[in-house]
Amino acid sequence: MTEYHPGLDGVIATESSISDIDGERGILSYRGYSIEELAEKSTFEETAFLLLTGELPTKTELENFKSDIVGSMDLPTELIDLLQAYPKKSDSMFVLQSVIAVLGSYYSVDFDAEKLKTNYYTKDYYLKVSAILLGSIGSVVATWNRIKNKKDVISPDKGMNYAQNFMLMLDDSINTSDLIHRIIDATLILHAEHTINASTFTSMVTSSTLAKPAQVIASGIGSLSGPLHGGANQKVIDMLDEIGSKDNVENWLNKRLSEKQVVWGMGHREYSTKDPRANILTEMVKQLFEEQSGRVSAMFETAMELERACDKKLSQKGVYANVDFYSGILYKEIGIPVDLFTPLFAISRTSGWLAHWIEQISNNKIFRPTQNYIGPAPRKL
Repeated sequence: MTEYHPGLDGVIATESSISDIDGERGILSYRGYSIEELAEKSTFEETAFLLLTGELPTKTELENFKSDIVGSMDLPTELIDLLQAYPKKSDSMFVLQSVIAVLGSYYSVDFDAEKLKTNYYTKDYYLKVSAILLGSIGSVVATWNRIKNKKDVISPDKGMNYAQNFMLMLDDSINTSDLIHRIIDATLILHAEHTINASTFTSMVTSSTLAKPAQVIASGIGSLSGPLHGGANQKVIDMLDEIGSKDNVENWLNKRLSEKQVVWGMGHREYSTKDPRANILTEMVKQLFEEQSGRVSAMFETAMELERACDKKLSQKGVYANVDFYSGILYKEIGIPVDLFTPLFAISRTSGWLAHWIEQISNNKIFRPTQNYIGPAPRKL
């Protein structure tokens, strides 16, 4: 009988050169580059290129890739009309998944599995398709936010980078700064890839059927939408709302731990030390606090008090605040609506999903795990 691993825990299902995690040492790397170095010195567009191709771009390659992405952020009128047709109370992840699934009707993201046999698809093809999907997914999220709030749609600015355009198109009333743009850019880098997590595995399974790339991304979005995966940063905000005030933190945490309930944003199954992405965002929290001269929301203060309390009670068990805890706080403080936290995660992770799509179809074998049957023995009516 085949050994059973619930949730495929610990099962090696693929070989990949895209990212790596050393959970004991708290190390995350993309194509051999540390996440710390990428967050400090790279941009989301450059990191996406690295994930997709395996190497950093030349100056010309990066400019061409950025130009293709921005071009795809200018959504076709018909696609905007489609977004206008959704009920304004629709779940943002449902809207995003369904719209991405039909992108092939508006953009040239064709894929013919038969052409794989002749090496028809080149690096340029993969970059063009990826630019279309990356540009359009960011624009869909920003445009949907404006439509549901009954505001006019804003077109992208070709002179801006991805993070700047996203914030402009999302809500031009948000008082942004160079630091806020850098925070958005860094969070996009930090969420771009994280080995074989649930949504990446979902996209790999879809890729293995030789489905079209838009369907691959749509399947990843569906998997990401669950609260045990991409929805965790929204749960952090719900949790902070429940706590209410920094003065309530200690009593709330003691009760939560005594009842063995989840403290959202704390701990990560891959790391026995602090999530390296959280270390980077910790510093950005401090920078934002300094830029605002200490003028932060009551929720921000509650979050910082909760982190201190959890550090005292949980750090000896290897449980620390993770990337979801900090990204949720930063997004909220910047002014990004809570219902867009997970769609913003999806924007970033699309680069990782596409990298795995390219890797999967380059040496494809359809996923077909087996099972241990535990139903009734053969019987008759």
